[in-house]
Amino acid sequence: MRLAAADLGASSGRVMAGTVGPGVLAVEEVHRFPNGGVRVARAGGSTLYWDILGLYRELLTGVRAAHKAGALDGLGIDSWAVDYGLLDASGALLGNPVNYRDARTEGVAERVLETVPARELFDVTGLQQLPFNTLYQLLAERDLSAAETLLLIPDLLNYWLTGVRGAERTNASTTQLYDVRSREWAVGLAERLGIPARLLPLLRDPGTVVGTLLPDLAAELALPELPVVAVGSHDTASAVVGVPAEPGTNFAYISSGTWSLVGLELGEPELGDAALAANFTNEGGVDGTIRFLRNVMGLWVLSESLRTWDAQGTPVSLPSVLAQAAEVPALSAVVDIDAPVFLPPGDMPSRIRQACAETGQRVPETPGEIVRCVLDSLALAYRRTVRQASELTGRPVDVVHVVGGGVRNELLCQLTADACGVPVLAGPVEAAALGNVLVQARALGADLPDLAAMRALIRDTHELRRYEPSGREADWARAAARIDPRVVA
Repeated sequence: MRLAAADLGASSGRVMAGTVGPGVLAVEEVHRFPNGGVRVARAGGSTLYWDILGLYRELLTGVRAAHKAGALDGLGIDSWAVDYGLLDASGALLGNPVNYRDARTEGVAERVLETVPARELFDVTGLQQLPFNTLYQLLAERDLSAAETLLLIPDLLNYWLTGVRGAERTNASTTQLYDVRSREWAVGLAERLGIPARLLPLLRDPGTVVGTLLPDLAAELALPELPVVAVGSHDTASAVVGVPAEPGTNFAYISSGTWSLVGLELGEPELGDAALAANFTNEGGVDGTIRFLRNVMGLWVLSESLRTWDAQGTPVSLPSVLAQAAEVPALSAVVDIDAPVFLPPGDMPSRIRQACAETGQRVPETPGEIVRCVLDSLALAYRRTVRQASELTGRPVDVVHVVGGGVRNELLCQLTADACGVPVLAGPVEAAALGNVLVQARALGADLPDLAAMRALIRDTHELRRYEPSGREADWARAAARIDPRVVA
């Protein structure tokens, strides 16, 4: 079976061609393209949008290229969460989707909590408080009167492909408008906050065949009327399918990319007061699982640092700066990588220097020193989050699986093992694409009855790299205390 997996990230997108069969699982990239915000001026300021039509064009280009290389049997799309397009009654898009990093939601969460207390909001949705959650974005819209339907990014693209509207549950669960217990829209919550229930489309499970390519579109692309499958359309949901964990192991996962999603796979949501206070989230996973996790800032800070140096006329290659970082003494300087100052685009090296100065540490100056600070700080955030997840659920963690683009960063993988104090198994890099094609394949008839079977096929067909911890627990505890006085060194 040959399948196209569109995996759309906040920094780049790609279309992968996947092959699935007995003892066979492989993906190859057939088309990659840049992605990112497009800032447009408006009266009194500017708005950061996504180029959704450009993404759709690149998606079609990639699917056509994949089919030319070998006949396709299906197509599935996963992407980042929370962002959406609004359709009018005719099905026309009302405007470009706004990028979650836009400042329009500043102060919105605080206003919501005056109406719906944090405890009640968490009890219904199970979500961590992030300023860009879909709920807050909708409340920041100027006018919803013309809007008939809200479609998250993968659902919007699926609609343009098939003409069928709907919302896949793993991504719907990230909106803060979804009831994590009933697995349905939290209509009462939406209406209480002034969000029309008509905006919330019918829900569907991952593995549902949405429809087939519209005949005119298929003819235009010289493609058959392919089935389009709703996979785990939140890219982390697909990536967690791609975590090659052994059955019965006590594993944590880190889906490492622009964001790092760090957590555990549960059967039921964890909604206690401690989970709320720790700002953990309960998002839907494939086969009714719960992704109990926290968002950690991720490689965004590193990529923005590289972009800044390039814009300043002193470009630095990633391999060379990682080699320099490896020579910098460990834990020379660390920052709270999850601090709000690191969320918006901008001059990350300057922000890192300032954060180090404010905490009385030696200020990193060279690119190698700054990158080492970023990586050590990321590993500290992973340590904190893995330990919190374990404590909140009462589940020990014996191994951490790292999947996604961060697998290529060998220094970060080793630092993660050192910081967490347990072995790290790194791989596969293409976990989201693999999870995407596996869910497609099952929907289209492959003998992959459950997550255990899917993960066994990954283990049988992909190599993993193991990193052992160095045993320097005291050093990491002291470093953690530098940025959080509550930590006992």
